Amino acid sequence: MILIEFLVVLIFIYIGARIGGIGIGLAGGAGVIVLALLGVPTSESFIPVDVILIIMAVITAIAAMQIAGGMDWLVGIAENFLRKHPSRITFYAPLVTYLMTLMAGTGHTAFSTLPVIAQVAKEQGVRPSRPLSIAVIASQVAITASPISAAVVAFAAMLAPYGIDYLQLLAVCIPSTFLACMIGAFVAGFMGRELKDDPVYQQRLAEGSIRAQSLHQQALLPSAKPATLIFLTALLVIVCYAAAISDSVALIQNPPLGRNEAILSVMLAASAVIVCLTKTDASLIPNAATFKSGMTACVCVLGVAWLGSTFVEAHVEEIKHTAGNLLSQYPWMLALTLFFASMLLYSQGATTVALMPAALTIGVAPLTAVASFAAVSALFVLPTYPTLIAAVEMDDTGSTRIGRFVFNHPFLIPGVVTIVSAVVLGFAFGSVIL
Repeated sequence: MILIEFLVVLIFIYIGARIGGIGIGLAGGAGVIVLALLGVPTSESFIPVDVILIIMAVITAIAAMQIAGGMDWLVGIAENFLRKHPSRITFYAPLVTYLMTLMAGTGHTAFSTLPVIAQVAKEQGVRPSRPLSIAVIASQVAITASPISAAVVAFAAMLAPYGIDYLQLLAVCIPSTFLACMIGAFVAGFMGRELKDDPVYQQRLAEGSIRAQSLHQQALLPSAKPATLIFLTALLVIVCYAAAISDSVALIQNPPLGRNEAILSVMLAASAVIVCLTKTDASLIPNAATFKSGMTACVCVLGVAWLGSTFVEAHVEEIKHTAGNLLSQYPWMLALTLFFASMLLYSQGATTVALMPAALTIGVAPLTAVASFAAVSALFVLPTYPTLIAAVEMDDTGSTRIGRFVFNHPFLIPGVVTIVSAVVLGFAFGSVIL
């Protein structure tokens, strides 16, 4: 019976992947119904409520900042930085998208910087696929290092019973993922022909279909800088408070708010301060692109994590017996499992919530789990993720293109190198820090 139930899970994940976007969450809910009809116990406790609430609160604050013009200000800073160092675009583009994701807790911030990266690369005669590919990958991998991302917060809660706190997790994930992105950038710098030698580019150039420089910075709203500073202050407050209540620092005994509650309340309060002080129209927040993408992520996490947790909880002993020995002998198998799962689940948060509890339950060492964490970011393998598609569309030279065999696209090799490097570095840093 377990094989039939597992097949149901795979079928509905496949259906969700075929639907695309929010479909993975919708199909997950349908899969829960089928499992229930097969006699599998279901419970609302299997729903990752904390993860969903954190996504909602953080995205609301980011959307408020965006409506107030804060995102435009950040993009302007990024553009000025990239234009001052155009010859290093392949390394500085992922640096920009990594930092923006690290601060915002969502990789969708990369949308606003991709046109700048493509334009600066083209002006320098650099093949745009090189910086664009690693910039997209960096925006995905940085989720596993962001202090306010749902994946990190959920994983930190899972690790707490094993003696690993929030700060230790960040101390491993931030340097390992950042250095891995730089290794990925080095590899990306050698991918593909030089732009001047690319036949697709030459054809488009001859046809006159290459756009001239068309980026113009819009006039910033007066509320842009204050809104951004409010958001960054809220982020700093969250990190400092989380440090103060952690077991390793323990400055605050019996804290009035837990870490998750602090994230929720501070982010909602930051949204209120942005709206009030900058006189931003709150009714526009639900229309922001970041808000819509965040709510989509909530539905995806709800459906697919509920489906996966329902199956795992029903057969945890069988899974522990079968997979426990395998993972104890070959710990790298966890990273491989997370890698392939995130390809289909299309969410670092959903993959973390669906698989990490099971991995820890069956006896995977906490060090192995932390080191493997970056592998939940393999959203680039199938060339259908929104930021990946946007990068392809932004590059009018044609260098960032999807091959006829689907998987032969410029994101694959730098992405695999980045994740493998992050896992290896995770073991290195983790063995010292944890």
